[in-house]
Amino acid sequence: MIKNIITLALVFACATVSAADYRDPTRWDDIMQEFALEDEIIGKQPAAIVATGSSSMKYWRRHIHKDLSPLTIIPRGFGGSNMNDVLYYLDELVLKHDPRAVMIYEGDNDVSQDVPGTTILETYTKAIGKIHAHDPNIRIYMISIKPSIDRASMWPRMREINAALKSMAESHENLLYVDVASSMLESDGSIMADIFVNDMLHLNQKGYQIWKDAIARVLLENELPFETKDHPDLLH
Repeated sequence: MIKNIITLALVFACATVSAADYRDPTRWDDIMQEFALEDEIIGKQPAAIVATGSSSMKYWRRHIHKDLSPLTIIPRGFGGSNMNDVLYYLDELVLKHDPRAVMIYEGDNDVSQDVPGTTILETYTKAIGKIHAHDPNIRIYMISIKPSIDRASMWPRMREINAALKSMAESHENLLYVDVASSMLESDGSIMADIFVNDMLHLNQKGYQIWKDAIARVLLENELPFETKDHPDLLH
């Protein structure tokens, strides 16, 4: 499966794949220490769903528990991150929790930081491989890169990466692609203008309602059968 995903990544573009295309991930060390403190407070929560990714995932933290209720969610979004940051900190962010499923939202900042498409996809592939090496039964929900007014010029590249992620998901039953992007577009294909805060990049409440509708539909269908016991409240 991983070999097939790498092949998809390599045919995506002809740019050189290199970790040097990414910023130093250790800039997030302080944030990881904050997460470690939260982990000490909430205690071990095995068989939960870890939600990680960049600022769109981070800001969803305020109401992700309600939006995805009754699923047990451990929110681990950190704003400004990219896929290489998630890969670098995968043990601290995800694997230490022994989750049954993982949600990932990345790619938005990767494209904005001019990381080549092949690098983004290969980094995603490495993260998938590491997660499934820990436990091949973990379901990985790959959330599509969202369009935004601020990054409208980058949307064609983002759309191509979304197509590649969707192809990855079709290659394995434990990879699932969640399309949040289509519902953020007008009927003519233009990006909705009333779903963002003033920076025209981050989502407002209407934007998060679109996320909730798209993601909850997929997660509740797939994860409710595994929500077999009550968990203590997690930090919101």
